[in-house]
Amino acid sequence: MTLLPQEIIKKKRDGGELSIEEINFFVRGITDNSISEGQIAALAMAIYFQQMSAAECRSLTEAMKSSGEVLEWRSLNLNGPVIDKHSTGGVGDKISLMLAPIVAACGGYVPMISGRGLGHTGGTLDKLEAIPGYNTQLSTTQFKQIVAELGCSIIGQTSNLAPADKRIYATRDITATVDIIPLITASILSKKLAAGLDGLVMDVKCGSGAFADHYTMALDLAKSLVDVSPIPVRALITDMNQVIGHSAGHCLEIQETIDYLKLESEDTELHQLVLNLSAELLLVGHLAADIDDAKDQVNQVLDQGHAAEKFAQMVAAHGGPSDLIEQPQKYLKPAEFIEPVFAGQTGFIESINCRDVGLSIIDLGGGRTHASDEINPTVGFSQVLKTGHKVDAQTPIAMVHASSQETLNHAKNKLRTCFKIGHNKPKPTSVIIDSI
Repeated sequence: MTLLPQEIIKKKRDGGELSIEEINFFVRGITDNSISEGQIAALAMAIYFQQMSAAECRSLTEAMKSSGEVLEWRSLNLNGPVIDKHSTGGVGDKISLMLAPIVAACGGYVPMISGRGLGHTGGTLDKLEAIPGYNTQLSTTQFKQIVAELGCSIIGQTSNLAPADKRIYATRDITATVDIIPLITASILSKKLAAGLDGLVMDVKCGSGAFADHYTMALDLAKSLVDVSPIPVRALITDMNQVIGHSAGHCLEIQETIDYLKLESEDTELHQLVLNLSAELLLVGHLAADIDDAKDQVNQVLDQGHAAEKFAQMVAAHGGPSDLIEQPQKYLKPAEFIEPVFAGQTGFIESINCRDVGLSIIDLGGGRTHASDEINPTVGFSQVLKTGHKVDAQTPIAMVHASSQETLNHAKNKLRTCFKIGHNKPKPTSVIIDSI
């Protein structure tokens, strides 16, 4: 039977279920460019309205994974599992930078293939490139060698891994078809499966600073990822109604990562997030007997300095400075203008519009409005307060780091509007909302 792209699009448009053959045909066409951007957009819009079954999503995931190179680790005779964590993105999300060396210090192998900033969320690659010399574009051979030797490496997606996903996502991004759970699921899993993982932990963000701004959507996405994946997946739904940690901005987040790994951070919510995600990853990789054992291992490698040492080794292996941990201020240059911003009234921080906080960083020059934009790694916010904190005219809600007086003033005014101040202290919330 001759397959035609327009007939596949029509079938899905009319509510039909696509066969494995039809999905494979379409993905092959996306990979070899015989399927046009218009046809990709049409199928994405059809899926937006008609959705996909779990079986269709599995077939799409497998086809996208197989559209390029799939990493193989067995020949390296690793003495532990190949595991990874993926986040749906948030403001101040530097968790990968902490988790990879922690899990490596516990005996796991973490080949982390990360992305750049998207919309109001910062990208792990952009943060790492704030470190002078750190090379995120390694060859597959170099990548595997570092993972085998150190237990962790963080690089950018290569052109050979899930290339079909790149074309599909680029089209979705400009055709209002990003927020489709089956396509999000296939996009995430195809890249992770192409990395040759044995297990995966998903950090599904939920709140004002997340792609999933309400619990139902976050839960649906978490369930979809767990149900569709052919490898073990554990998913945590986590709070994204305030900045993760106390900083947002590339150099600032590298500094906060170093402070955390050196036990110089007192952010209990940040630690709970890192602790729980790391522990779940140890369970997925069968490196711990139970959750308590997993958490004990995580705390132990932090307390003994092994995680900080792994991070330092990874940075050096990627071409970064060997003494970054000891002398971060030598390499992480400060912004030209640093000033506090104060709340407009006395009271308690009731809520934070975290999405707008992320957009403010883009205004400062710390994010992109076009793919070709250069990022200023020094700008952002530090010492950002959490909900429930009491503020007045002498209590800064954050420190603003900017490259000019003009952008500084604009950021201060915008950031002030992101914080809702009230008379009543809100009830504390948990950073871990649910687990799947």
